[in-house]
Amino acid sequence: MIKPMYLLADSQLLFWKDGNRLFLEQIREQLDSADPKAAYIGASNGDNPDFYTLFQAAMDGIQVRSCRMIPAKPGEEDRDFLAGANLVLLAGGNVEQGWQTFEENGIKDLIPQKRYDGAVLVGISAGAVQLGLGTLLESATMKQLSLFRFAPFYVGAHDEESDWWNLRALVNLAGNGSRGIGIPAGGGMIFSPDGSLEPIRKALVEFSRADDKVLENLLLPQADA
Repeated sequence: MIKPMYLLADSQLLFWKDGNRLFLEQIREQLDSADPKAAYIGASNGDNPDFYTLFQAAMDGIQVRSCRMIPAKPGEEDRDFLAGANLVLLAGGNVEQGWQTFEENGIKDLIPQKRYDGAVLVGISAGAVQLGLGTLLESATMKQLSLFRFAPFYVGAHDEESDWWNLRALVNLAGNGSRGIGIPAGGGMIFSPDGSLEPIRKALVEFSRADDKVLENLLLPQADA
């Protein structure tokens, strides 16, 4: 059964409490194992060990002890661990760098299999963008890179200072009917298999194109709606 996806602007939500409850506890409840495995894929940040340490600390907070960083050049044991993982996190960094690595090492083909096998996918920053439709390669030429496309919209992360320029451009370029969701710093969203999405902690910025115009809307967290 396909599980909800969790798209986060940055790592803040890995340690955030909604009241007295860690946000990650609802992710833990989605894992189909009493002793789940969590795979961290750091290709987008060059397998920086500091970010993996943060991931381990976050998993420790929800009693997920079996963790592994899947490197850019995975060995047989890494691939076996990923194949059995209940949670897969795509880390932040550079979207294009990470995607190129996925194409070279075969992760590009393994992640869709994990999604349809019932693993929970979490994307942080670049990882969240990769779970969407695509990204701009070159702003000047408006070249696009197609990504996993699990979410039927473009994703932007912590780009509010530029007023979501790239995300607006993608939606405008894609034509009428297209949609983009911007996740501000400290925020996130849950994308459910039925196509619904839930803003977490911060309001999301939604861009859509209709009648050759790009429209902007705010999607508020439930407590603020």
